[in-house]
Amino acid sequence: MSLLVLGATGTLGRQIVRRALDEGFQVKCFVRSFRKAAFLKEWGAELVYGDLKLPETIPPTLLGITAIIDASTARTSDLYNAAKIDLYGKYILIEAAKKAYIKRYIFFSILNANKYSEIPLIKMKIIIEDYLINSGIDYTIFNLAGFFQGLIAQYALPILDNQTVWIADDVKSVAYMDTQDIAKLTIRSLSIAKTKNKILPLVGCKSWNSMEIVELCEKLSGQRSRISRIPVFILTLLRRLTYFFQWSWNISDRLAFTAVLASSDSFNTSMSEVYGLLQTNEKDTETLEDYFKEYFSKVMKKLKEINYQSINQQINKSNF
Repeated sequence: MSLLVLGATGTLGRQIVRRALDEGFQVKCFVRSFRKAAFLKEWGAELVYGDLKLPETIPPTLLGITAIIDASTARTSDLYNAAKIDLYGKYILIEAAKKAYIKRYIFFSILNANKYSEIPLIKMKIIIEDYLINSGIDYTIFNLAGFFQGLIAQYALPILDNQTVWIADDVKSVAYMDTQDIAKLTIRSLSIAKTKNKILPLVGCKSWNSMEIVELCEKLSGQRSRISRIPVFILTLLRRLTYFFQWSWNISDRLAFTAVLASSDSFNTSMSEVYGLLQTNEKDTETLEDYFKEYFSKVMKKLKEINYQSINQQINKSNF
């Protein structure tokens, strides 16, 4: 089976490429910059030029492709281009996939997306989902909550660097998941006929709120955190103010995610159907505790090595 992966250089996309290659798939990566994607070629993937903003570049990338895995997403920092890419570009891609008789199209959306259709980026995801479902192509849509990897910069690094950890004043809990596990389950779904034309969640074993993650990082790092809380109502007010001025619409669009923080929803759901369909076990899914434990263990080991080298250098200098 030959795969075309969009968003291959991203946090999730690169894990999908690696997993697919490890399992013997032929993998082509839809990329705009060969230089930025050079590491994918080193892994064994083939790079093909494609740009969703240039419709004429899309059909040639589908030559010899069996399935598409769409891990791409638009940036909320540029809503105009986001609309152009995530809507018009994806329309062209889906229509081209239909003409090329693509056997499966895997798309990643957001858990509970229908509850937050007022958020521009989420609204685009919903529109693309509907377009794909009505296209006639066999699809699998996976709804995600969040990645372990994103928590490193948000919590772990500031605590290690004795910097301020900024958190919203809320109790929102999210069932984050390791992108390696998401990639593993995604690739496995390609060989399971029962996952065709299904919308399935991919979430972690447990949901976490901000303070629980901070406390976990403190415990594993042995360091105290410096926390600054931002009340959700202030973020909501800022969103309303920035919407009045065209030059600040991009800021307003990003602040639109405060609607998620202000709700009482937990970004978690049962994975029983998914594990059953994919014939896998929840015990094989990494926990956030284990993920952070491995991360902090590597960091502490590296810091000890650096400290050891520094002491040796000082001793050597003192001997002269």
